[in-house]
Amino acid sequence: MNAPLQNDTFLRACLRQPTDYTPLWLMRQAGRYLPEYKATRVRAGNSFMGLATNPAYATEVTLQPLDRFALDAAILFSDILTVPDAMGLGLSFGPGEGPKFAHPVRDEAAVNALAVPDMDKLRYVFDAVTSIRKALNGRVPLIGFSGSPWTLACYMVEGGGSDDYRLVKTMLYSRPDLMHRLLAVTADTVAEYLNAQIDAGAQAVMLFDSWGGALEHRAFQTFSLAYMQRVLSKLQRVRDGVRVPSIVFTKGGGLWLEQIAGLGADVVGLDWTCDLGQARRRVDDAVALQGNFDPMALFATPEAVAAEARAVLDSFGPPKRADGRWGGHVFNLGHGINQHTPIDQVQALVETVHAHSRHLRQVG
Repeated sequence: MNAPLQNDTFLRACLRQPTDYTPLWLMRQAGRYLPEYKATRVRAGNSFMGLATNPAYATEVTLQPLDRFALDAAILFSDILTVPDAMGLGLSFGPGEGPKFAHPVRDEAAVNALAVPDMDKLRYVFDAVTSIRKALNGRVPLIGFSGSPWTLACYMVEGGGSDDYRLVKTMLYSRPDLMHRLLAVTADTVAEYLNAQIDAGAQAVMLFDSWGGALEHRAFQTFSLAYMQRVLSKLQRVRDGVRVPSIVFTKGGGLWLEQIAGLGADVVGLDWTCDLGQARRRVDDAVALQGNFDPMALFATPEAVAAEARAVLDSFGPPKRADGRWGGHVFNLGHGINQHTPIDQVQALVETVHAHSRHLRQVG
């Protein structure tokens, strides 16, 4: 039995319920900018997957930022590429290199061989979720996550990261039938994966559509949006009588905000290219918004960081509307925190968000 939740501000904001202040968490908050993370990684053989596949290490690094900063949510320490790895693509991380797949999916035979994997291959992820939830002891909620079907497809076809998405877009335009089959199997895998995380103890789940913004606008609707909808339609929304909020984040997706907001997720994440106040008006508080501080602003002075944080909060405005309804805002970065980020600037960000958002509720 898990301990009762002591701080539910994040979950309340996701569901557009009243909160005393704006909750905050940071993409990649457990990671290389923290010296304690680096020390744990050395103990794990200086291997990212050595950390991610060991529930004890994954628990340790998930909790590290919470011991240092007054964050309002924890996020599972893992990687989006665990899913295609479980599908048989052979994931590896070389020293000083990004992820590589031994068996990229580039032809009809490879696509036809794809199937939803046995979720037992991802047992280490679910064990980590259960372990983290227990270790949190009710401090804050735990977020689970997956890559979106399109983003995973980019890695699966390219065989790793890409600057131009040439191989995956070649398949998309020349063999859309293959791309649809790949995306359908991946979407069904992602839905099972997220549901298993919820069963293991995740209290919210997030889809990272990191490369959705690389698509042509019609292709985005067909090859990214439609398959995120497929995932969301299969998600369990309530666990043990409690609502499990869902978050969708498309980097570069501001042009399609209304369509993304119509997917049925509770929260839409925004990068720093969007005006938060305009975005709120565009969705009319039908969903909560998450974002959208530029992570590079964290390299400025603490005073400048505080000023930028206040500007983001001022742009969203007081969450309580004139008609009495509440809009939801979860403060976050517009993408992941950089590994060279100074610790003091993160502390300034957290303190400013909590203090200024309380002030906005008093004057709003």
